[in-house]
Amino acid sequence: MAKILLTGGAGYIGSHTYVGLVEAGYDVVILDNFSNAKADVPARLERITGQPVTVYRGDVLDRALLDRVFAEHRIDGVVHFAALKAVGESTQRPLDYIHTNVGGLLTLLSAMDAAGVRRIVFSSSATVYGETDIQPIPEDHPRTYTSPYAYTKITGELTLEQVVAADPRWAVGVLRYFNPVGAHKSALIGEDPADLPNNLMPYIAKVATGDLPRLRVFGDDYDTPDGTGVRDYIHVEDLADGHVLSIAALIETGESHAVNLGTGKGSSVLDVIRAYSEACGRDLPYDIVGRRDGDVAVLTARPEKARDVLGFEAKRSLEDMCRSSWAWVSGQLSNDLKP
Repeated sequence: MAKILLTGGAGYIGSHTYVGLVEAGYDVVILDNFSNAKADVPARLERITGQPVTVYRGDVLDRALLDRVFAEHRIDGVVHFAALKAVGESTQRPLDYIHTNVGGLLTLLSAMDAAGVRRIVFSSSATVYGETDIQPIPEDHPRTYTSPYAYTKITGELTLEQVVAADPRWAVGVLRYFNPVGAHKSALIGEDPADLPNNLMPYIAKVATGDLPRLRVFGDDYDTPDGTGVRDYIHVEDLADGHVLSIAALIETGESHAVNLGTGKGSSVLDVIRAYSEACGRDLPYDIVGRRDGDVAVLTARPEKARDVLGFEAKRSLEDMCRSSWAWVSGQLSNDLKP
């Protein structure tokens, strides 16, 4: 049984990937500083999987801690989530983002190399494609950045490419996410932003629960079917499946890959509002306001390479995404974890 280290494994995508890996038969160790994860996530993961959860509480920048983890466990591969992730915030805190995201990756790679562990899946982003009219976006699209966050992801990818080029013992999986949404089917884990959400679905969820009064729709004059922005939303459980397939491919073949993880299908803002209204059983109020700077009309993935290289295919619909999100947030309202 292969053993996998998940950095940032208690976070939104990391926790779902933990479940996917355990269900696929892997032994998993989590390293997380819990800066963007709730303290009860390990207990929730134990309830879902029926197995004890091994967690190291600490930072990926802590080399001594990383060395201890690799000394105490025979790790076969790493899935690296630990990073700061808010695009808007990165423009206000560029040094923090570069220090954490780039410095954290470098510290991790050095510790891995010292331990002889040379299989890593890197959590990247569709933001590496910048603003483009080419839709859907293929993996060979030129990379560029419009934020410090995107800069750190491109820098991470370039760093990994240099490592692989210099040492063929390394194998790297770069996964470029589009718009992960939804929650686990158990409704025990899901997206739970501590501050005002930056992304559409968690914002809609807070309107659905009454935590926020109304949704703002930024622009209805784009060249799209209903005038609102179109994005490629992928269910977080499908995304987790992509990570399981990626680390398995690295361990089995030793060949690197870089792929998009998306559905290849776009949904407009109004599509998502309608689907979430259906999921929660009431019409959700919204206002049309002006466009946001930097937003593009359409952003969708070309997903064929992930299918061809990894056998990956997103299976869950927009309706599935909204229903699972509502089950998660409404479950928290009812305090469903009481004994």
